[in-house]
Amino acid sequence: MAGGILATGPAKRYAGRITPYVVLTCIVAASGGALFGYDNGVTGGVVAMPDFLERFFPSVLADVEADGQNGNPYCKYNSQPLQWFTSSLFIAGVFAALPAGYTTRKYGRKRTMLIAGLLFDAGVIITCAAFNLAMLIIGRILLGIAVAFASVAVTLYNSEMAPAHIRGRLNQIFQVVLTLGIVLAQAINIGTQHIAGYGWRISLMFAGVPALVLTLGGLLLPDTPNSLIERGHQEQGKQVLRDIRGVDNVEEEFKDIKAACERAALVVNPWRTIFKPSYAPQLFVAITATLFQQWTGINTIIFYAPQLFITLGASQSAALAATIVTGVVNHLATYVSLWAADEFGRRVLFIEGGIQMTFALVVIGITLAATGAQVWAAWFVLAFMCVYISAYAWSWGPLGWLYSSEVQPLETRSAGQSITTLVNLMFSFVIGQTYLSMLCSMRWGLFFFFAGMCVLMTITVYGFYPETKGLGIEETPLVFQKHWFWKRFTRRPDRGKDIQLLSVNGAAGAHAGSKPAAPGTDVEAASFGASSHLNGTAPLAQLERESPSPVAGLRQEKVPLSDDPFWDGA
Repeated sequence: MAGGILATGPAKRYAGRITPYVVLTCIVAASGGALFGYDNGVTGGVVAMPDFLERFFPSVLADVEADGQNGNPYCKYNSQPLQWFTSSLFIAGVFAALPAGYTTRKYGRKRTMLIAGLLFDAGVIITCAAFNLAMLIIGRILLGIAVAFASVAVTLYNSEMAPAHIRGRLNQIFQVVLTLGIVLAQAINIGTQHIAGYGWRISLMFAGVPALVLTLGGLLLPDTPNSLIERGHQEQGKQVLRDIRGVDNVEEEFKDIKAACERAALVVNPWRTIFKPSYAPQLFVAITATLFQQWTGINTIIFYAPQLFITLGASQSAALAATIVTGVVNHLATYVSLWAADEFGRRVLFIEGGIQMTFALVVIGITLAATGAQVWAAWFVLAFMCVYISAYAWSWGPLGWLYSSEVQPLETRSAGQSITTLVNLMFSFVIGQTYLSMLCSMRWGLFFFFAGMCVLMTITVYGFYPETKGLGIEETPLVFQKHWFWKRFTRRPDRGKDIQLLSVNGAAGAHAGSKPAAPGTDVEAASFGASSHLNGTAPLAQLERESPSPVAGLRQEKVPLSDDPFWDGA
């Protein structure tokens, strides 16, 4: 039952080793995380600069100097136009997320990263040169489109390039680089805050550095073997597989990827397929992982930490210094997850992080309620903010992206990652657009609200998130068959038609020359996951126990269908 926190059985290990080549490609690709991180980190510091406010938001500057609206210090930055400056990036990303998924599947992960880099370059140039609010927002919109394309492509790229036993570590490089981008942005803000007139332009300009790295990566890096094989470039895909695994004999992994691609190709419309009941488990956990990531309240700290400290009476310089402390803690704590995610599993970190964040947020809320907006309270809040951020940094921060990318089968992976990116950006928009207003109206109660959300997400993980530690990227969909709740969906074929299911035994692997189901059949392998490698001893044994008929040898089965959505094959 999912109530435990144990990992699944041993997964299949392919031939190969950890090569410098695969590490380098994942690091360069993860520069997309630096784009997102730098923008998140630079925004709050720039908004705290009087020169920036005087040019674009003079009414906000007047409220700050008057110590808030109607004497309420929590309302110093309560401005809808100011919140639009922050959140316009995310609403643009919402509309770009679905096209990004299409581009990623049709043209590959590499080309999508190149598009993201070029768009980010353009957005940086426009925001740095902005002389009115409209120009500033246009630049932010381009940045939002770039973030959506990078978020979809980079997470898939690293998931598919990394060997299964270190996929958690390599995929989380995205989050490590993201947090490094936040720290660098905060440090640059400290250095530019006293440059009269154009310090904010310099802060925004440095976002072009990771954008350039991602652009070069899109030009020079290879695409993933999964993407190349899926798009018909089989020999090129096999060669890339040899390069990243460091061995010549990659036939077993190649055949498994090819078989997954053949099954995925039979799904004509992944956008329709992903919303079918048999894909509900993967879609639910992927969406909630990224949704809860936002409802931890983390962006209230990343976007508006300087504003919170100024609200509590700190000076601009002190507020920026406190912010960089939170950024350093965020970055350093992320390294814990690099080791712990593959050592203890995803569920352990999700649950522990949720409990720790709940505790810290409750303490912050009680402190603000008891003391009011006092300067000395700012430093107590800073201490527990670090407790809160460290928990997020080794749990929901990196694992939200990792988990959502690794649970999807290949035939819906690009569509699924687009949807989860859309959800993440949509709720980032909601938080960015409403936080300052919520702080003004709810004051310290806002932190209790986020604590309640942390409780909810921890309960959800405990009950509904299966462990994926150590499983191959094409093998993770199988774990839903063994889950106490999700097995009733994954073992339920879709109603109204028969499904051709290609079954293989563990020794044979996926046979490249096997006949696929007839064209036109809506193949989604609802019982077993269409793109899953039916190759690990533990998953195969589970298949043999749970299938209506034994799985033996290479064959095609007709699986009877049921109209009962909770039919579990028993």
